[in-house]
Amino acid sequence: MIRQIVLDTETTGLDVTRNHKIIEIGCIELIDRKYTGNKFHQYLNPKREIDQGAMSVHGITNDFLKDKPLFNEIKDELLNFINGAELIIHNAPFDIGFLEHEYKKSKHKVEISKMCKIFDSLTYARKLHPGQKNSLDALCKRYGVDNSSRDFHGALLDARILGDVYLSMTGGQISFDLAKSESEEKQSLDTKKYNGKSLVYKANENELRDHKELCNKIDEESNGRCIWNISEF
Repeated sequence: MIRQIVLDTETTGLDVTRNHKIIEIGCIELIDRKYTGNKFHQYLNPKREIDQGAMSVHGITNDFLKDKPLFNEIKDELLNFINGAELIIHNAPFDIGFLEHEYKKSKHKVEISKMCKIFDSLTYARKLHPGQKNSLDALCKRYGVDNSSRDFHGALLDARILGDVYLSMTGGQISFDLAKSESEEKQSLDTKKYNGKSLVYKANENELRDHKELCNKIDEESNGRCIWNISEF
């Protein structure tokens, strides 16, 4: 059995040495190259301001994160989820650097590369497609992966998209374990094939609530000019 975790993070900024922090973690599990429906997803309160440039990328605001847990409160759950798995990450040094920094700050020194095998999809893509764009969006276009819902970057959404890109890029057909137990089904992602290739994921109740709250915050900060709240054009 091969257990893999597709992982992505969103942060307050780009430079971990300037005490930027993780504000969202998204992980999706694969067993033998099949989605299991198991995931880890958490927004985090960084206890610092988000850079404007970062906010323009992921759309997550400081107000939205005020009531979210600290990294120290979820560190054990995250570690248990990823422990021993192969981590699939796009530009792995960035995410691993931030995660290890967070663990160090919580007085729990962790070397993720020693407890997990790391597959850097960006490094792999550059070897496959030298001299070409190898961003996640570029790879979606190259491999026919649907990323039309990606208005903003988001850790869980990007992990889902990266999983599809990884399976296509490494030559494996995207497939699903349909023989789930009842308990697995309750916690699984609601997934289905679309034209035999792209995937549609239905958000659960908690994700819908967080998404609505985030959209309302963005709308408030834009003085009600967000397009999704305008009924007439």
